[in-house]
Amino acid sequence: MQKINAWIDELGYKNYGLEVIPADASFRKYYRLTVNAESFVLMDSSEAKDSMYPFIDISVRLLKAKVEVPRIIAQNIKEGFLLLSDLGSQHLADMLSPMSVELLYMKGISEIIKMQEIDTTGMEVYDKNFLIFEMNLMEEWYLRQHKNIFLSEKGLGDLSKILEIIADEVLAQPQGVFVHRDFHSRNIMLDSGKLALIDYQDAMSGALTYDLVSLLKDVYTEFDTQKMEELALEFKALKGLTVSDEKFLRWFDFMALQRHLKILGIFARLNIRDQKNGYLKDIPLTLKYVLEVCNKYDNLKALAELLK
Repeated sequence: MQKINAWIDELGYKNYGLEVIPADASFRKYYRLTVNAESFVLMDSSEAKDSMYPFIDISVRLLKAKVEVPRIIAQNIKEGFLLLSDLGSQHLADMLSPMSVELLYMKGISEIIKMQEIDTTGMEVYDKNFLIFEMNLMEEWYLRQHKNIFLSEKGLGDLSKILEIIADEVLAQPQGVFVHRDFHSRNIMLDSGKLALIDYQDAMSGALTYDLVSLLKDVYTEFDTQKMEELALEFKALKGLTVSDEKFLRWFDFMALQRHLKILGIFARLNIRDQKNGYLKDIPLTLKYVLEVCNKYDNLKALAELLK
């Protein structure tokens, strides 16, 4: 805190208040800095300084696309600090209900469409190796570390084949669009009625349906499956895609499966490695999403049996 206070003093702020904002699953820390009637957010990336340049780069790309994100007021690259405009404390998650979900998710879909107009030149690509690397977190952390289940050599081989199938299905859909990678209700703020985004520094160039899946199959909140599929098809219509509904929903399902297998591993890892056990309560919904897709497609039934 000494370095943070010294930097605030350098910026010329006096008689300020500083309070911790509950952290996400990353190594970054956040504080709300209040000076008289003004408030800012101070992002402390001192434990992950490499994340600062991507944050700044992606912020600029989003602002150019007229996507609302925090403005960078001041920066201290050496120490890993950024001073950002304050988007408030009202998350989309706080406002979701069966009555409001369609309106709010349609607003979210509009933001995805805007993001997908962003030039992704120079951004890291969500390729097959990375898709499989993420899914392997499930076997390493969820099965072995969390459930104490060790697959045989044959079992590992069978799982590897299934993960290849999932990755190939994901790559069969249009690629190369901007992907926020964590576009869910806790990373979307409501600022004066408009949606604003946070936690986007890990954005990549990837699959068409990734952010749509993150929004409509949010692992922190669940709504009617049929309604979510209807909203997914609204996205398809707004994008002017000519593929069949069946094919688009297949893209959507396999993308969701890839993401949720990764999340099973990440939630287990957060508990075991990082002593953050608050995410364990979100594993049942994540697992439910995985099993729903596995039970829908014959070539995934073996994975369903393994996870059951």
